[in-house]
Amino acid sequence: MTTQSGQQVIVDYDVPARMRDGTILRANVYRPAGEGQWPVLLTRLPYGKDLPLGNAILDPVQAARRGYVVIVQDTRGRFTSDGDWVPMANEARDGFDTIEWAARLPYSNGQVGMYGASYFGFTQWSAAVEQPPALKAMIPLFTWSDPFNGVVFRGGALELGTMAHWQLQMGMDVLMRRHRNDPQALGQAIALWAKEMDALGKEGYWSLPLKEFRPLKAQEIAPQFFLALEFPMQRAAAEYMNISGKHDRVTVPAFNGGGWYDIFLQDTLEHFTAMRQRGATPQARQSKLLIGPWAHTSQGTLVGEQTFGFASTTAFINLQQDFMTYQLRWFDYWLKGIENGIAQEAPIKIFVMGANIWRDEQEWPLARAVETRYYLHSQGHANTLHGDGTLSTEPPEDESADQYTYDPTNPVITRGGALLMAPEYPAGPFDQRPVESRSDVLVYTSAPLQEDLEVTGPIRVHLWAASSAPDTDFVARLVDVHPDGYAQNLTDGIIRARYRHAPRGGEPELIEPGKAYEYVIDLWATSNVFKAGHRIRLDITSSNFPRWDRNPNTGQPLGASAEMVSAQQTILHNRAHPSYVVLPIVPH
Repeated sequence: MTTQSGQQVIVDYDVPARMRDGTILRANVYRPAGEGQWPVLLTRLPYGKDLPLGNAILDPVQAARRGYVVIVQDTRGRFTSDGDWVPMANEARDGFDTIEWAARLPYSNGQVGMYGASYFGFTQWSAAVEQPPALKAMIPLFTWSDPFNGVVFRGGALELGTMAHWQLQMGMDVLMRRHRNDPQALGQAIALWAKEMDALGKEGYWSLPLKEFRPLKAQEIAPQFFLALEFPMQRAAAEYMNISGKHDRVTVPAFNGGGWYDIFLQDTLEHFTAMRQRGATPQARQSKLLIGPWAHTSQGTLVGEQTFGFASTTAFINLQQDFMTYQLRWFDYWLKGIENGIAQEAPIKIFVMGANIWRDEQEWPLARAVETRYYLHSQGHANTLHGDGTLSTEPPEDESADQYTYDPTNPVITRGGALLMAPEYPAGPFDQRPVESRSDVLVYTSAPLQEDLEVTGPIRVHLWAASSAPDTDFVARLVDVHPDGYAQNLTDGIIRARYRHAPRGGEPELIEPGKAYEYVIDLWATSNVFKAGHRIRLDITSSNFPRWDRNPNTGQPLGASAEMVSAQQTILHNRAHPSYVVLPIVPH
């Protein structure tokens, strides 16, 4: 990345901005020394403007040396800013007000861009929906659109792993503000908080009932967690954290970034496609997309157990430029009018795993991809990776069903995937054979491939299943089996039976025990070349804990009870009930 040689930078700390209700939010402002006016790059985050994450996405000093004013602001109720912390609730209004404040600063030229990842990707979208006149472009990374698709819920199941971990982490500043005038009480509160943080991965996640979830209930640090249990999957209660369906209000272009192992992968793709199709202006419809082999907090050479090569990293994407240069080129074009070629580049750049290469694309999903059904087969004994489950493009005939017992007191334990959890559960690709050795995991594997096979695009599973319970879960996972047996997870998904109609807007409904239903499980998407000699595998089970909460199989309201019962699960794959995974195969 080039800089302006010799450019000096001034940093102003704790600069106040007054919101419409009088609340003061504070920011650090980095700006070129001397007289002049420059475009502004703004990020608003709840993780501490003075802490490392405040400067992690884009180096404000280097950006200021390139001729920008960079503003890093603590959101309402966090660290140096006033007001009450209610996650996500105030970001639209505060974002609008902060953008307009930034545009009026004496060293601002009135042009504002926003940047940031995850929560401070959401602060961009929520502000952009309000159409602040000064906002001209943004770079939202690794962030969500629909809170019921990876933030709070997924397929109707609670995102326990992410929610509990994130809310508990955020509790530290809550306690410091609560006890700021009582050092003794503060010391005791932080000690208890640290104890819960340390225990979350080994014990805390197992706390029941969820409505009394001890890690968060002990010091009442996360009331929103319990509101989600009180109003599960109710969109009206979560509208303030929703962007989905609002992209037609956004007037500015967005450079969207994410990863195949990110917790918000699907919504990163949704942001891009929605903006290209429904953005409010021609500029908004010039949005772009970058997807690497990354997880939410891992964009280096090694993700999980797999090394994707130095060219895969944000430090040197495709051995061409680091990601900060990407960001500044975007802003140079939209805020400074510099013709640097970025507008002429392909709208999409994706990393194709397996081949481990970057590739430009023109649309998502890929128009040339051919949706191909791979059907589940067995003679009724697909349990474990040593069973007789197979996967092929041949439709099933009359085959015996597979069965297993789902015991929520002994769930399948999370091993890799799109995670943001306690450190005992790292994200990314991990060998799934320990999971596939369980009798409550059905394993369907293709024959070794005779030639390379690329799968790039959305993945979904159609599963015919019956249960002895009035409500239960089904989990599906796509796996790349290497010649030595290593089973690399690619993507997965879950459906909670009572919410099987939710994707079509239907109301929750318990199931009739023993009756077969067709479930559609959204596995989001991937891009992977199954190399010759590799095999395609689909795992089916009923839990992935503590990533998702355990379904107790009782049919009771979410979190109401600690009671759990086992369920007898039956997976059908015959002529009348074909179960299959749809793979978008890219011809070569």
